[in-house]
Amino acid sequence: MPSIVDVAVSSGSFTTLVGALQATGLVEALAGEGPFTVFAPSDEAFAKLPAGTLESLTPEQLTDILLYHVVAGKVMAADAVALDGQMVDTLLEGKQLAISVDGGSVMINDAKVVTADVEAGNGVIHVIDSVLLPPAEESAGMGQTIADIAAGDERFSTLVGALVSAGLVDALKGEGPFTVFAPTDDAFAALPAGTLESLTAEQLKNILLYHVVPAKVMAADAIALDGQSAGTLFEGAEIGISVKDGKVFINDTVEVVITDIVADNGVIHVISAVLLPPAE
Repeated sequence: MPSIVDVAVSSGSFTTLVGALQATGLVEALAGEGPFTVFAPSDEAFAKLPAGTLESLTPEQLTDILLYHVVAGKVMAADAVALDGQMVDTLLEGKQLAISVDGGSVMINDAKVVTADVEAGNGVIHVIDSVLLPPAEESAGMGQTIADIAAGDERFSTLVGALVSAGLVDALKGEGPFTVFAPTDDAFAALPAGTLESLTAEQLKNILLYHVVPAKVMAADAIALDGQSAGTLFEGAEIGISVKDGKVFINDTVEVVITDIVADNGVIHVISAVLLPPAE
């Protein structure tokens, strides 16, 4: 009987997943004896990620994400239903997935199992409709401030340049705690041409301060704040927090696409667009 990798390749629905497995050298692992249970995002699930997400990941980050989709052992759909409300270990350093049953559908974290029990010689595949993103480890930020993490991540080169121009780097190296909703380079690029260049130093500083909350707000905290507002460092201006289909949004329209990048002095959440403060 073909292995999990063979089944994925022959299906034609997992070209992005297979490419990622090849890029990270995980093909041989999932062709091994197992048994494994793979919660496999379809090509459509990967396409739902913000543009450039996969390309911006380091090989280590991509490997971690893929391992987070794999459970040791063969967990059939009936087993998953019996595990409703429980957590299962993944191959990512003991990180766990939440299994729940909602209206007859099996949910893995916030992803729905759309096709179950695709059997292979070394385990089983369940097709899911979203990519699973592992929670950041609390120790991930040890020795690094928010400013340090942003400076070391190529996705935030525009943000870091703006922080330097506005003289805010030292502030985000401070004790905190802070929560930074960090727009990627793609988010800044989506602004009308010339927007950043036309801002005064004060306007740029105010926009950046509007992305910072003077507290450590983890993703679970943000979900609990659904429908509420949080004060920012921009003269007390507030951002609205809402939850739609399990996803956190800032000011109703800006999606939090990656959560809980933990630093010594707070946490970073990656957002899909630049937040513009309300006019005074």
